[in-house]
Amino acid sequence: MTARATKPFRVTGWHVLISVVAFFGVVIAVDSLFLVLAYRSHPGQVSVTPYEDGLTYNRAVAQRRSQAALGWSATAAPGEGGVVIEIADADGRPVPGLNLTGLLRRPATEAGEFALTFEEAAPGRYLAPAKPEAGTWDVHVQSQGQVFQAERRLTWP
Repeated sequence: MTARATKPFRVTGWHVLISVVAFFGVVIAVDSLFLVLAYRSHPGQVSVTPYEDGLTYNRAVAQRRSQAALGWSATAAPGEGGVVIEIADADGRPVPGLNLTGLLRRPATEAGEFALTFEEAAPGRYLAPAKPEAGTWDVHVQSQGQVFQAERRLTWP
């Protein structure tokens, strides 16, 4: 018997081509898998009605501009068995005769919300009865006739 001499392994152009094609094939397959999984888990749609949301945003910006032109300011405080709001004009005079409504809620949750209806206790001073638990609350107030909104953070003892 004669021993056959085996040729040593040599890397040829075909080996390099197959390795490069296999490498990029794996990279493209994994990237495609990640894209499909990402799109299925969150397609990127934040709103079902983006156009209408944009119009609402534009109206809110216009409303804030007209409110800023009024120069009104508001203060809020807990007291007298509820929420007290005082509204003054640009010269610091009270603004009487507003029809205010509002919402009192916790900053971190919607549990325990209170709808507020304000009565004018004195010119520019509005009171809404509420008995929230102790802690931090956000009050959101808006007027029904005039263009005015305010948000303040209150703390009940």
